[in-house]
Amino acid sequence: MVEDVTADVLDATTRYAASILAALPGRPVVPGGDVPTATDPLPVSGKGFAGALDLFARRWAPGFSASAGPRYLGFVTGGSTPAGIAGDWLAAVFDQNPAASDGSSASDLERETVRWLATMFGLGDAHAGAFVTGATMSNFVGLALAREWLGEQAGVSVADAGVAALGPVKVYSGAPHSSIHKALSMLGLGRDSLRPVPTLPDREAIDVARLAAELDGTPAIVVANAGTVNTADFDDLRALVELRSRTPFWLHVDAAFGGFAALSPSFAHLVDGLADADSICVDLHKWLNVPYDAAVQFTRRRDLQVKVFRNSAAYLGTPTENPDFVHLTPENSRRLRALATWFTLTTHGQDGHRRIVERTVDLAHRLGDLLADTPGVRLLAPVRLNVVCFTLADAPTPERVAEAARRIASSGDTFLTPTVYNGQPALRAAFSNWSTRPADLTTIHTAIANACKDL
Repeated sequence: MVEDVTADVLDATTRYAASILAALPGRPVVPGGDVPTATDPLPVSGKGFAGALDLFARRWAPGFSASAGPRYLGFVTGGSTPAGIAGDWLAAVFDQNPAASDGSSASDLERETVRWLATMFGLGDAHAGAFVTGATMSNFVGLALAREWLGEQAGVSVADAGVAALGPVKVYSGAPHSSIHKALSMLGLGRDSLRPVPTLPDREAIDVARLAAELDGTPAIVVANAGTVNTADFDDLRALVELRSRTPFWLHVDAAFGGFAALSPSFAHLVDGLADADSICVDLHKWLNVPYDAAVQFTRRRDLQVKVFRNSAAYLGTPTENPDFVHLTPENSRRLRALATWFTLTTHGQDGHRRIVERTVDLAHRLGDLLADTPGVRLLAPVRLNVVCFTLADAPTPERVAEAARRIASSGDTFLTPTVYNGQPALRAAFSNWSTRPADLTTIHTAIANACKDL
């Protein structure tokens, strides 16, 4: 029998978690030393919670990165606001399944939170949404709806007849995220259905005129970017919406982190036209700074969403005008991811999150200015928002850039992820953590400059 020591377990966990968070700013961003191997056998006799916590703290925790901390600039990784952490803990405490609304208000809390997010991103009542695990699944849902829309244009239901009923499918994009390829594969549309469209000179933004020339009047899918991973570039959404009025296509916008530009009057113009998209992806464990995993998807065609994800079972009921989430997302059972977002939005409000966006964008621009004057380093693109893309000034071969990345990581002061931009191996620093401050910028720049100066 599992011993009921709930209060002691939670107290011990709270103390341990508080010590980790307090030490986070000074913790090496990437741990050094040996990584433990996953070879321990399953315990036959339990060690008790105190023993388990002690073993974890000694064996596994030292090998964890400080990805929640202020100087982790890899991928586009936000931290977790204290309010977000509290909401995530309480989601586990209450252990609600908001897939259905029977017997709990959890699904209504999610609906309220989705409505708040829609307001924050400048979307109107026409857009409905739901929480999913991350940008990959948000893009998956959006493209699943696009697939059903293609079927609708052909007079078939792909959800019922299968993807073979569609025939060849054309998907157009300028600089799609890798999750788009993955989603197309999972949906049976195939990675080969993606047709790259040229981008504007020295940009990652789609050339809308070239796209117009590619479209032949048959229904298609266009995947637009609101913030590319390499340079935080934005497609001209307003021009794409205007193009759609002349030739039919489903407009899906991958706004995983760039959607947060809507919060600031200085950058909101970058997402002008977002409210006219057919489906939208926004990742919340990036710039909203809630714990993994949390994202939201929006669409103007919830009817298609129900067609795709409807779960037919007597105990689940049938979809209504306000369908349960079990009929809207790939999951049946799902945790109350919305609670962490509800807490951080309620605690900080839209203005608080606007300040996070504006502060991190300012830090990215400051780093860009510093790197522009740093020997051995060359910027590859203007700092448009929160991403700084650069490479070595001389002979930036894949091997030398990888060595620079290794040196930066081994310093323990920051962590950057590699990329390739315009055929050149590069590094990128993405700012999205609420706790990053100007003092961290000095440490980050020093680590980069030291790593690159004699390469």
